[in-house]
This record gives sequence, C-alpha cells and structure tokens, in this order.
Amino acid sequence: MSGDVRSGRPSADRAFAVPLGRSLLLRLLAVAALVSVCSIAATAWVVVRSTAVAIRQEQGKDLADDTRTYDVLIGYAARHRNWDAVGSTVAALGRTTGHRIVLRDGDRTLADSAPVPGHPYVVPPRPTAVVDPLSVDPRRLPAAARDGGIDPRAVGPYRLSDVESARLLGTARDVVACLRAEGVAARVVTGPGGRPAVRRPDGQRVGPRCEQPVLNDPMPSERKALDTLDDLVGSCLARRGFGQVHVLLDGSWQPARTRSRTSADRPPGKDVRDCVATGRAEQLKPYVAPAAQLYVSSPGDRTATTFLDLSAPSKLRIAGGAALVLLVTVAVTAFAGIRLVRPLRRLTLAAQRMEAGDVSARVEVTGGDEIARLSAAFNAMSRRREQLESARKAMVSDVAHELRTPLSNIRGWLEAVEDGIVPADEKLVASVLEEAVLLQHVIDDLRDLSAADAGELPLVTEPLSVADVLAQTAQGHGPRAEAAGVRLVVAADPELTVPADPVRLRQAVGNLVSNAIRHTPPGGTVRLTAAGDVPGPARTGGATGTATTAGVRIEVRDTGPGIAAEDLPHVFDRFWRAEKSRSRQTGGSGLGLSIVRKLVEAHGGTVEAHSTPGTGSTFTLRLPGLPSPPC
Repeated sequence: MSGDVRSGRPSADRAFAVPLGRSLLLRLLAVAALVSVCSIAATAWVVVRSTAVAIRQEQGKDLADDTRTYDVLIGYAARHRNWDAVGSTVAALGRTTGHRIVLRDGDRTLADSAPVPGHPYVVPPRPTAVVDPLSVDPRRLPAAARDGGIDPRAVGPYRLSDVESARLLGTARDVVACLRAEGVAARVVTGPGGRPAVRRPDGQRVGPRCEQPVLNDPMPSERKALDTLDDLVGSCLARRGFGQVHVLLDGSWQPARTRSRTSADRPPGKDVRDCVATGRAEQLKPYVAPAAQLYVSSPGDRTATTFLDLSAPSKLRIAGGAALVLLVTVAVTAFAGIRLVRPLRRLTLAAQRMEAGDVSARVEVTGGDEIARLSAAFNAMSRRREQLESARKAMVSDVAHELRTPLSNIRGWLEAVEDGIVPADEKLVASVLEEAVLLQHVIDDLRDLSAADAGELPLVTEPLSVADVLAQTAQGHGPRAEAAGVRLVVAADPELTVPADPVRLRQAVGNLVSNAIRHTPPGGTVRLTAAGDVPGPARTGGATGTATTAGVRIEVRDTGPGIAAEDLPHVFDRFWRAEKSRSRQTGGSGLGLSIVRKLVEAHGGTVEAHSTPGTGSTFTLRLPGLPSPPC
C-alpha cells in the first residue's frame, strides 16, 4: 500500500479526480472532434454539390433583377397611357437579366422578350407581380408605398409646361448661385413633372436669405390640377359627412375656410388621407397605362448544366465552400478557446487584486471541471488569507484597547504626583506598581486572546476577596473618574470570596468600570457592588464533578443615558459600538465588553446587561463560588 493509504489520506490524484463528463481534457477532445466532423461534412457537401448535375428550371431571377424589372415597367406605365410601345423595353430587360419576361393584360399578351415559334406561352398559375403605377407593391418599391402607393413618376396633369419649367429652372439656378456665394454647394434637381428643386448636401432648407417662394408655389397648370383634386377629395369627404379641404403640392392638406364650417366638420386625418389617395388615383388613371400581369421565367432554350464546369462561377462557389469550412473551423475553435480562457482570466485578475492588497478577491465558480475546482481552491485560499488579515487587525486593535486603560491610570497617578496633588508615598508607589504589573500581564496575555475565543485561556485561580478586588479597581480608576466628574462608590461584603485569577478579574471589572465612567455624564455615579448569588452550576474537573457553594454576583451600575432595547443583544459583540463614530470621547475599538465576556466565561461564569434609557445601565457578573468541602 502507498504512504497516502497507510496514513488514511486520499491520494493527490484521487482528490483531484474529476467526473468524466466534466473533464477538461475530454472537452478539448470533443471540440477537436467536432471541428473535424464539420470539416469533413463541409468538404463532402462541396464534393457532392460539385459532381452532381443540377438541372433546374429557374422561375425567376434573384430579388435585385426582379426589382429592377418591376421598377422599369412601373416607370414605363407611369409615363405612358397604354402598353403599345412596351415591346422594346421588355426585350431589353430580357437581354439584360437573361430571363424570359412576359407582360399580359388578362388573356392578351402585351409583350414577350423571348417568344418560341409554334409554342404558345404557358401562363403560370400566379404572376410574378402586377404592374400598376397607381398601386405599387411596397415590398418591391417601399418609397412609392409611402406616397399612397402611387409611383412618383405618375404626374399626369401636374406636368409643367416648357415655359413654366424654364421659368422655375432659372429661379432655382439663382438660388444655387446665392447659396454658393455663402459657401454652400447646392444643386438643382428636376422632378418627374418638370419641377426643379434646390438640394443642399446636408438636407437642410435653403434659408431665408436665398429662398424664393415661387419655387414652392404651384404653377398655373399645377393649380388647375389641384383644383380638380380638391373637387374629387371634397366629394369623397362629403360622402363621409365631412367638409372640404385643400390639398397642397406635397400631398399635405389644410381645411377649407368657409363661414359655415365648424370644428365638428373637421375630418379626421385618416379619412383625408384615404380620400386624397383615392382622388389622386382617379385623377391620374387616364394618364397611365392600365394594370398588367408580369411573368418572369427561364428562357425556353435554357438547358441544364452541371455545377462543376470549371467556369468562373463554379470556381467562385468552390472557393466560397472552402472559405466557409475555414470560417466554421476558426469560429468553433475561437469559441471553445474563449470559453476555456475566460475563467483563467478571472483567476488572473483575482490573483492580481490579491497581490495589490485586496484580500476580498473572489472568482465565480461555475461547473465542476478542473478549472472550477481550481477556482474553488483559490477562493478557499483567499478566504483564509482574509481571515488571517482580520485576525491580525483584531490583534492590533486588541493591543491598542487593552494597553490604554493601565497606561492611562499610571499616567494619571504620575501627573498627580508631578502637580503636587498626591504625595509620592508608598501607597501611590504600590498602586502604580500594581498597574504596571497589570500592564505586563495584559501584554503577555494578548497572545492568548485567540485561545480565549476557544475557551482555552490559561488562568491562575486563587481565593480572592471580592471587596479587595472592587476597591483596587475603584482606586485604579479614581483619577479618571475624578477628571470626568464622576463619583465611584464601592459596596461589597468583605467576607465574600471567589476563586479567580486576580489579574483577569480586575481586568474584567476594570473594563466595566472604564466603560461606565466613559458613558456617565459629569455629576453622575458609578456603583460597584458585590453580594452572594444562588448556587452556581457544577464545575467539572477531570472525570469527576465537584459541587460549588453559593456564587458571587458583581454589579457595575452607572447613571448614564442607558442603552436602547434593540442594542442590548449586541453590547458584548466584538467591535460593536453604540456610537458608530470612533473618537477618544466615546472609547476605543469596541473590544472591552467582548473581552469581559470571554474572561468571565473562562472563569465559568456569565455576564449580562440591563438598561433603562435615560436612567442608566447595569452589568452583572456571576461567578461560581469556592468548591464545597468533601463529606
């Protein structure tokens, strides 16, 4: 057997074992296999497509050619009253697109780009499109659909005469010259009806300085056509119960001004738009060619060809297939690489944050593969380091808190001697010496604070007079109480004895007294009392239990502002403070009461707090008494 098995610990390989379904190695192999399969499948598809005979009858050209054919025929119908001369246009479209284009009007063929002698054209069930300039297909020509479905090239009676067009053209050129003088490169654009317009590169209006209203006003021929349109629209609106409107050149409208018109006669916008579209279609109908059916199909003499004929299109398709295989391979590999590298990048960033001092750095753990386990191990290490950092900071805070009280007492007595307030007699020297001894013990035992958290703080217990402990504590805190204007009162039965560590008990009571003085206003009182308590719990030593006599109850009561009821459960928590701000007036780091609890629990006792806001607080220590003598 291996050393790991004999020692009862799992081997490193077994501890790092990953389920087969989550193995990173297996995932890499799967990605490689997937890329290979995709490459083989794509190559096979190219080979099959290249060697197969593709006999296809094309039922239409691609969308671009169909749209171009449709647009050319719509433009022809918008400019002509009939289809009599459309043959040459259809023939040219057939030569350009390579398709057979047939235009029919019901049962009559209007034009055929590639007629086959002796073979009449077989009409398909549905036409490719209906060519109607007054009802343009919005899918093919979206711009015309925005103008009520009427192609903008269908102008009819709105076409300007040569004289009118020439007059407006001269005005438009003057506007362009004015704009160019201002540094604007404008140009003249002539519309389907012969009306010129000035266009700026930025699409903005001409501007008041160069603007000529005549360019926007209707000419006589246009005004005549608009009057006719007003009549048609007015008749439509009258049938719907609405009043007259005036239609403008751009298709917008405004209500007609009549004396009998009321606000209730104002037609809704939708009704006006419908009537305008209907009126324009009715007005333009005599000027455009009637609707016809368009059929686009393969030419009659088109024969089947093979895909692989080494022509330029075939070579292009082969190159496209190879490029697609390469693109898919690169995309899949890149996707897999990103998925694998992302958690490693998160780990790197977290490690850099930790190196910079951020002990709270963590990474998200997803899945259960090797990288996920590495992330979990990193998080565990980060948490452990954060705990150690917190323990270090707590140790420094404990040192600052525990050294402050005895050092302040020694300094107070020495300053009193220096100022001549207290004589430097043996009693003073003894008090200072006691504080120095306490300070030395505090320094030595700060390293054992973590052991106190675990209940393993070493104690040197001996029978102590509770009255002497309280008197020594009051004497040690006398200068601070006097400086704060607080009176210390001690009331204890001199016969009370308790088994305790004298230094630790004085430290616990001293922390309570210091806390009470700090929170008692000038003129207040801090009372230290001790009395017998009910018999304490049995203290166990070794394998047998020893009964104890009646315990001792020590109380430290102040007349301060008290503690709110919701804060009482937290007063013994480490680092908890009633005042959220830290200052020399409100105390240290909030460890005093927490240390009191640990010290009392180390003696087998308990500590509790009671408070009435506005009256004061009372902290009670309950310690077990001396062991009962054996029978």
